[in-house]
Amino acid sequence: AGKGGEPLIYIMYNRTTNLLIRGALLFSVGVFLALVLNLLQVQRNVTLFPPDVISSIFSSAWWVPPCCGTASAMIGLLYPCIDSHLGEPHKFKREWSSVMRCVAVFVGINHASAKVDFANNVQLSLTLAALSVGLWWTFDRSRSGFGLGVSIALLATLATQLLVYNGVFQYTSPDFLYIRSWLPCIFFAGVITMGNIGRQLALYEYKFIQEKTHQD
Repeated sequence: AGKGGEPLIYIMYNRTTNLLIRGALLFSVGVFLALVLNLLQVQRNVTLFPPDVISSIFSSAWWVPPCCGTASAMIGLLYPCIDSHLGEPHKFKREWSSVMRCVAVFVGINHASAKVDFANNVQLSLTLAALSVGLWWTFDRSRSGFGLGVSIALLATLATQLLVYNGVFQYTSPDFLYIRSWLPCIFFAGVITMGNIGRQLALYEYKFIQEKTHQD
């Protein structure tokens, strides 16, 4: 009985280890992207933090990167979990080159929001919405991915609105209830991007467990 139980214990142990490793990697990616993207926004004077909370060379509040990292880890771990529970493993464009292109497009969308001059906020919002949906269609195409992306984007926008309303930070020239109307589009694109990274990392864990099961 001891011999038969060993492979299962080994696999469970490695699942936990792989989960922690995936979470740490996703957290790191989230922190890195938060620093890079916030730098773009600050350069365009889109975000303003009160002087008393400025504590980094990127003119960002210290808590922003860790929060983005935590959210990225949760999203990246949630996507493959949802796929598994729905019984619909995501098989569309499952290679790292595609994931890297997705990250590049996401950064490009943020760059456009910060650097490109649009005639008005409506034009900017519609353009970013089209680009974000295009990112989902190009790199995801799953209904679960779209639904989860929209839900998390709306929740993140609400959380941002509460932070702005309470004076934690502010957007210059807000056009909708203290915040920028295009913010949900950026959140949606970010969720799809981190979901793709999380799915790709989970793919390696799945392959490892399958190989170990066959060996034992």
